Amino acid sequence: MNEGKPFWTKSYPAGVRPNLEYPEIPLPAILDQAAGEYPGRTATIFMGGKLTYSGLKDQVDRLARALADLGVKKGDRVGLMLPNIPQEVISYYAVLKIGAVGVGINPMYTERELSHQLRDSGAETLIFLDQLAPKVLKTAPDTPVRRLIATGIKDYLPFPKNLLYPIKARKAGQWAEIPAGSGVLNLKQIIAGAAPNPPKVDLKPEDLAVLQYTGGTTGLSKGAMLTHRNLVANVLQLTEWSKNEIEKGKEVIISVLPFFHSFGMTVCMNFGIYNAATLVLIPRFDLKMVLENIHKYRGTLFPGTPTIYVAVISSPELKNYNISSLKACLSGAAPLPLEVQLKFQELTGGKLVEGYGLSETSPVTHSNPFDARAEGSIGVPLPDTLCRIMDIETGEKEMPLGETGEICVKGPQVMKGYWNRPEENARVLRDGWFYTGDIGRMDERGMTFIVDRKKDLIIAGGYNIYPREVEEVLYEHPKIQEVSVAGVPDPYRGETVKAFIVLKEGETATDQEIISFCKERLAAYKVPKMVEFRSELPKTMVGKILRRVLVEEEINKQKGGGQQQN
Repeated sequence: MNEGKPFWTKSYPAGVRPNLEYPEIPLPAILDQAAGEYPGRTATIFMGGKLTYSGLKDQVDRLARALADLGVKKGDRVGLMLPNIPQEVISYYAVLKIGAVGVGINPMYTERELSHQLRDSGAETLIFLDQLAPKVLKTAPDTPVRRLIATGIKDYLPFPKNLLYPIKARKAGQWAEIPAGSGVLNLKQIIAGAAPNPPKVDLKPEDLAVLQYTGGTTGLSKGAMLTHRNLVANVLQLTEWSKNEIEKGKEVIISVLPFFHSFGMTVCMNFGIYNAATLVLIPRFDLKMVLENIHKYRGTLFPGTPTIYVAVISSPELKNYNISSLKACLSGAAPLPLEVQLKFQELTGGKLVEGYGLSETSPVTHSNPFDARAEGSIGVPLPDTLCRIMDIETGEKEMPLGETGEICVKGPQVMKGYWNRPEENARVLRDGWFYTGDIGRMDERGMTFIVDRKKDLIIAGGYNIYPREVEEVLYEHPKIQEVSVAGVPDPYRGETVKAFIVLKEGETATDQEIISFCKERLAAYKVPKMVEFRSELPKTMVGKILRRVLVEEEINKQKGGGQQQN
C-alpha cells in the first residue's frame, strides 16, 4: 500500500490534500488561537446566554488557575459529568490546559456505571451538575474522588432566566440541594475568585489529554487513551475534509451531540473552536428545541445521528421553522439509511453525508465527500488515514478489494491504547493498526462498506446474516420510521432473525406485511421470522439503538422473565 498517496485519494473532494502538516501544540492552544483572532465572536450560546471567544478564554484560564491552586496537576484525571452547557466547554479546556486528563462521564449513568468509571480512571476530582448531587454524594466516598465541584444550569443563564430557572426546575422535580457541610465546591465561585493566569505547564503533543470511555455496550466500558496529538490531528483532518463547505469564523454549529461522547467532543466542540464557530449548546435532544435553535440562530452545521435526522424529517412541526440555513451535516454512530439522507437534503437544501469513527480513533476515520455518496458506504479514509480489510479468523491476511473482513485503520488519530488494559491492547493494536471489530469491504474507489459488527453477526441454521443488510431493506418500507434487527435464541436454528419496528405516526402494519416485504428483497434465510412493533427503541444518549438491550429483553421473555413489550 502506498502510504504517501493511497489509491482512494482519487475519490477525494476537489482540493482536499491527502497529507497534512500537524502543529506540535496541545489541544487548548486552538482556543487561545481562536480568541486571539476572533475575540468578539460569539463562542457559545446557551438558552440565550452568550460567551465571546475572549470571554470563554478568560473563564478557562481562571478555572485552570483555580484547579492548579486546589492541587490538580499534570497527569491527574478529572471527571466531567456535565451535559452540553458552557461549563462543560470551560471545564474541558481548563483541565487540558494544566495537563490534567479529562474523563467525560454520561450524566445519565447509574451509580454502578459512575462508580466503575471513577474507580477505573482513578479520577480524584469530579466536576458535576448539581442536579446529580444525590447520586454523586452517594457514589463518591467509595471511589478515589476527593474533590467535588458542582455547577448549575442557572449559572450561565442571562437575566431573568437565571432567577426563573430554579423555580421551573423545582416544579419539574429536577432540583437537588447540595447539603451544607458536604465539602462540595461551587464552580462559578472558584472561577470568580481566581486570576486569569493559568500555570505554565510543559505540555507535549504525545501527552494524554482524554480518557474516552467506550459505550460499554459489550460489558464494562474501557478508557481509550487519546493524546493531544490525536485530538488536534482529527480536528485538522475534518477541517481539511470540509474545506469546500465551511468558512472560518462564520459557522454556527447546532451542538446536540453530547460532548462527553467522542463524536460531540471532536465534531462539534473541538472542530467548532478550531474554526472559531459559534456553538449553540443543547443539553439533551429535544426536537422542538433543536428546530427553534436552527431557526433562530441560522445554524449552518448540524452533526448528528440517523435517529436525530429521522426525528427532524418526520416532525409535523417542521413546516413552522426555517432550517434552510443548514449546509453541511455529518452523520455518524449508526448506519444512515439512503431514504433518510435524501429526504433530509430535500427538506433543507443542505448536504448530509455519512462518516465513521470510534472512541478509539478520536473518533473520525472515514467520511463520504460532501459532493457525493456511494450508497451504503461510510466513505473513504480521511487524510493521513490508512485502511485495510483483514481476514476475520487470524487478522493477518489482507483481503482483496471487494472481499469481506475486519476493518483496520492506522493514522495520527488512533489512540495510544486502553487505560490499564495490556491484554486488550495486544489484541486490538498490531504494528500501529487498530482492529475495529467492524466487518466490511472496500471497493476499487476506496469506498468502504460496513457489513456489521463482528459481535452482531447472526448465525441462523449455519448461515451468516448481517443485521445491517436487513435493516437497510426495512428502512425502504414507507410505513417504517425506525428499526433494529437482532439475532434472538432459537432452539432449532440456534438464532433467528427478529425485527423490532417503530412505525411512522398514524401508520399500522401486520407482521405478515413486513415479512412479505422482506421476502421480495432478501434471500429466504435473511428474512425476519419474528416482528415486534414498539412505540420506541432503547437508545444511548447519542441516539445509537441498543441492539444488545433488545436481545436481553427477548432472552428474559423466553425464560418467562416477563419483560414487557411496548
